[in-house]
Amino acid sequence: MNDNEKIISEETAHLNPLLATTVEGGESEIKTFLVNYAGQKLQPEGDRVTVHMIAEMLAAEFPEFMFAIAEENFLRGYQLGLEDATTLETEAEAAAGNEE
Repeated sequence: MNDNEKIISEETAHLNPLLATTVEGGESEIKTFLVNYAGQKLQPEGDRVTVHMIAEMLAAEFPEFMFAIAEENFLRGYQLGLEDATTLETEAEAAAGNEE
């Protein structure tokens, strides 16, 4: 094993720092509503509402919305993967054709 190799756990690999971002309302009505609602519902320490808190609250209270977002995210990722595979296959075929 290389001394410069950084090893992380699977849990650490799946952490998203954006979820820990503190959110403040004021930019739009819906954002202000979500921040205030999550703050009242969860009563976080220091009244600091994070993106993760809002996502968890939406998942618990409006799962249909979160399912729709998750499904769209999955389909876009799947489509991108298929496009990448097609591009790699085309490039590999072109490279093989150039070698002949």
